[in-house]
Amino acid sequence: MKSATKDKVYTSPVRKLARCFEKSRDQWQAKCRAAKATIKRLKSRVRFLEESRDRWKSRAKELQAHVAQLEARERALERELQTLRHKETPEPVIAGGLENFRLIPRHHQYSVGHIMLFTALVLSDAASLRCAGRVMETMLSLLPVSLPAPAWSTGRLWLLRLGYHKLTRPKEHAADWVWIVDHTVQLGSEKCLLILGMRLSAFPPAGQCLRHEDVEPIALLPVKKSNGPVVYHQLEACVAQTGVPRAIVGDHGSDLKSGIERFCHEHPETCFVYDIKHQTAAVLKHELERDETWTAFTRLAAQTKRHVQQTALAPLAPPNQRTKARYMNVDVLIQWGQNLLAFLDSPQTGAGLALDPHQVQEKLGWITRFRQPLAEWAELLQLTTATESLVRQQGLDHSAPLELKERLQSLAHTDRSRRVRAALVSFVAQEAAKARPNERLLGSSEIIESVLGKLKRLEQDQAQSGFTGLLLCLGAMVATTTTEVVQKALETVPTKQVLAWCKETLGRSIQAQRREAFAKTEQKWDQSWAAT
Repeated sequence: MKSATKDKVYTSPVRKLARCFEKSRDQWQAKCRAAKATIKRLKSRVRFLEESRDRWKSRAKELQAHVAQLEARERALERELQTLRHKETPEPVIAGGLENFRLIPRHHQYSVGHIMLFTALVLSDAASLRCAGRVMETMLSLLPVSLPAPAWSTGRLWLLRLGYHKLTRPKEHAADWVWIVDHTVQLGSEKCLLILGMRLSAFPPAGQCLRHEDVEPIALLPVKKSNGPVVYHQLEACVAQTGVPRAIVGDHGSDLKSGIERFCHEHPETCFVYDIKHQTAAVLKHELERDETWTAFTRLAAQTKRHVQQTALAPLAPPNQRTKARYMNVDVLIQWGQNLLAFLDSPQTGAGLALDPHQVQEKLGWITRFRQPLAEWAELLQLTTATESLVRQQGLDHSAPLELKERLQSLAHTDRSRRVRAALVSFVAQEAAKARPNERLLGSSEIIESVLGKLKRLEQDQAQSGFTGLLLCLGAMVATTTTEVVQKALETVPTKQVLAWCKETLGRSIQAQRREAFAKTEQKWDQSWAAT
């Protein structure tokens, strides 16, 4: 048998064979090195995948254990809930709130109960945002079931989303809408027009005042510059939401009055009703502004405030006098004057104060010179208060002037008070004539003043930043807030939509512009401080 390993005979020269064999050797060495590198890389990959598999396997086991714990906790909560339901006298807070706390909006961690509780604390109970968060934490920790507490920043976003939902949701088109309009201002050059709406068919019955729940947010329109044409175009744009309104209630600010009157000229079915509170203030201003006795009284009250506020007489100090809308708040000053006269006439009522009688007479005895004027001013105040009360509670209809005249008949005893009475009755008759037969119009815009006041209380120091996203809380403050409204607001209004509205409508706040302006200065200050 021939050997299979018989040497091959090469006929080429040795020098050529050497080069050929060397080249072949180098090629096989390269292939070997590439194969070794591939094997090493694959081994590393296998090792990584094995480690990843073990890690995810361990994580899956941990999650399975956590899910089992949550299921056990859920079963325990179900048992506690069943126990509470079978109690004969369940605690009101638990019985009334657990259902809402079990209702969780889609894609959310917290329940409708959390959201409604936070909203009530801020809007109804006058708690600040941070305070509401801490109060919720304390309240929820006292419940027999374990419930998480949200951060205050989370609650702030809830309010903004709820307000945006109420502001932008479709309104029913009807011919009996009444718009209540007013401007609000903050630090900076911007003005914001707020429009609230109410249907005359939903007007509270006579004897009841309008509440926040009775009105609907129509528009929230910040602008850099406001004048008559701007207000007119803003009102025209709002027609698409409710239709042409039956009436617009507001004050006589120059831009508001001009814009509303032009709107009413273009839409004859709409009438402009002047707010009764501003009218009574205008009547008082007409009577008191040129009254030298009133001027002397207010001047002495302001001087006395400065002299006694840091002394033992501070309990008797007069109230602060407002520089803006002062004639809408004269009642506090007049009431103080009458109370001080009663104190001086019966000093035994303040026996527990241990005040020096001579010092009281020296600093406050001047009030006795105004005994008669104070009585006259108080009579004027009674007339305006009675008029405001009637219009606020009864509205404006064809019977309003006669009813007002009867109410004021026994309250006027001087020529001045009779003149004021005639002016008030004439004004109410003029405004009531705008109502159609069997129609009752709204005559007061105090509801919008109340809403704006609540916003300023909520903003606190943030008002120094100009208009911020908290402006949307105006929408959350009004209209009825039910579990259905809250759930729909949280499910249909994403946070990014609210933030986009703030960016587009409000732009950068004063605080953001301040930080940009002083960024380099503050950076240098920080570097200098660090160096020291």
